[in-house]
Amino acid sequence: MRWMRSMRWMRSMQLCAVALLLGCAAAPSGAADPQSGASGAAGPWRSLLEDHSASAWRGWKEPEFPAGWHVIGGVLSKGGPVDDLVTKDSFGDFELELEWKIGKAGNSGIFYRGTREYDHIYWSAPEYQLLDDDNTPDGKSRLTAAGSDYALYEVPAGVVLPYDHWNKSRLVVRGTHVEHWLNGRKVVEYDLQSPEWKRRVAASKFAKYPHYGMAASGLIGLQGDHPGALAVRAIRIRQLH
Repeated sequence: MRWMRSMRWMRSMQLCAVALLLGCAAAPSGAADPQSGASGAAGPWRSLLEDHSASAWRGWKEPEFPAGWHVIGGVLSKGGPVDDLVTKDSFGDFELELEWKIGKAGNSGIFYRGTREYDHIYWSAPEYQLLDDDNTPDGKSRLTAAGSDYALYEVPAGVVLPYDHWNKSRLVVRGTHVEHWLNGRKVVEYDLQSPEWKRRVAASKFAKYPHYGMAASGLIGLQGDHPGALAVRAIRIRQLH
């Protein structure tokens, strides 16, 4: 009887081992993260904000952290027009996520792959729009509303929360493919330098800047020089490979 129980136990262990091997073989490497939209290998997350400082950032014009921006308790904020913020490091393929709260009639944005070729970062860098849709002219158009690829790719209505509420955004950039996520929903998807993208750029105000959106790597920026208050927290980034 003891011998039969031993045989059954060994048989059970063999079946478990086979199931485990089959499961490992079936699991895809570099599977997509259902929350992020990112796929393939990714590096570790890196915070871009400390509790009471923002050492990863400098001003677009100012070499240091510019006046008008404040960091208190892990929240980066401004109350009105100030110098834009840009990262000290450049990023190519990455996933960026953050929470943001805009003031009434506030207007801001996240820039990526920005260069210093032009006087303003937004002449080289595409923009993920941050906006109070209900109280700004840009909010009247889906092309310039919160979550849009500013002036190029429209965003669905009804996803962004009103001013003074925290929204969660995620920006995924891999090669030429870009995804905008807002409050857990993918709201914009496009391919830089594709025929469709080039057509849209040619019909926009960015047409006079030939290197707009062309850099393979560049600065991340937070727009400060537009009106209204902005607060950002839990901003972090990871490299995609």
